[in-house]
Amino acid sequence: MKRPLPIGARGGVLIATAIAGIVAFVALGLSPSQLVPQRGGLEVVRDFFARALSPALSYESTFVPEGTQPIVVKALGAALQTVVFAAAGMSLALVLGAALSVPASQAWGGGVLYGATRTLIALMRSVHELLWAVLFLAAFGFTPFAAVAAIAIPYGGTLAKIFSEMIDEAPRGAALALAGAGASRTQMFAFGLVPRALPDMSAYAFYRFECAVRASAVLGFFGFETLGYYIRASFENLHYGEVWTYLYTLFALVVAIDLWSGALRRRFIA
Repeated sequence: MKRPLPIGARGGVLIATAIAGIVAFVALGLSPSQLVPQRGGLEVVRDFFARALSPALSYESTFVPEGTQPIVVKALGAALQTVVFAAAGMSLALVLGAALSVPASQAWGGGVLYGATRTLIALMRSVHELLWAVLFLAAFGFTPFAAVAAIAIPYGGTLAKIFSEMIDEAPRGAALALAGAGASRTQMFAFGLVPRALPDMSAYAFYRFECAVRASAVLGFFGFETLGYYIRASFENLHYGEVWTYLYTLFALVVAIDLWSGALRRRFIA
C-alpha cells in the first residue's frame, strides 16, 4: 500500500512545477542581466512611458492630409472594428464549438467518433490564432475572412472542449428521470443535460469573447484596421502620445466589455 506524500498531491504538483521551471531557466540560459536595456533602449522606454499621462488628442505628425478624421474619432472607429472582427470570429466559433461539443462529450457516447472529435478539437486549439492568421493570409490573401477564421478556429476548438466537459459534469438527475420515462438518448442529452450546463456554457462564452477582442486587436499588426494596426503604425513613427491614445482606447474597450459580460454572467449563473 502506497503511503500518501506528506505534502499532499497538490504540494507534489507545485514542487514538480517549480523544478520544471528551474530546469527551463537553466536550459534557456536566462539571466536577470538580460533585462538591462541595450544602448538607446533605455531612452525609448523613458520616452514611451513619459507620454503615459499625456496621450495625444491630435496627430503628432507634421503633415496630416486634409480631411483626416480626428485621432479620437479614428480610435473609436478602430475600437468598433476590433469588436466587429471579434464578434464575427466568436459567432463562427460558437457554431463550431456547439457542434463539436456533442460528439466530444462522454455523455453522448465513446467510440471512434469521440476519439476523432477530441483529436480534431485538440488540433484546432493547439495552434495559436496568430499562426492561423499567417496560414489563412497565405491561403486567402488579405481578406476579412482570414482574420475571422484565425479567431474562429482555435476558439471553436477551445469552446468545444470546455462545453463537452461542462455537459459531462452537469447533474444527471433530469437525464435519468427522462430515461426512466422512456426518452431516447438524444432526448436525454438535449433536454436533460444541455439545459443544466447551459448557464456555465454561456458564462464561459462571454469570457472567451473578451479574449477574442484582445486577439482581434493583435491581428491589427497584420494590417487589419483594428486598434493594433494604429498602435503599430504610431509606435514605428515614434508617436508615443498616439500610441497611448490607442492603448487607453483598448483598455477602456476591454473594461467596458468585462463589466457588461460580467453582469450577464452573473444573471446566467444566478
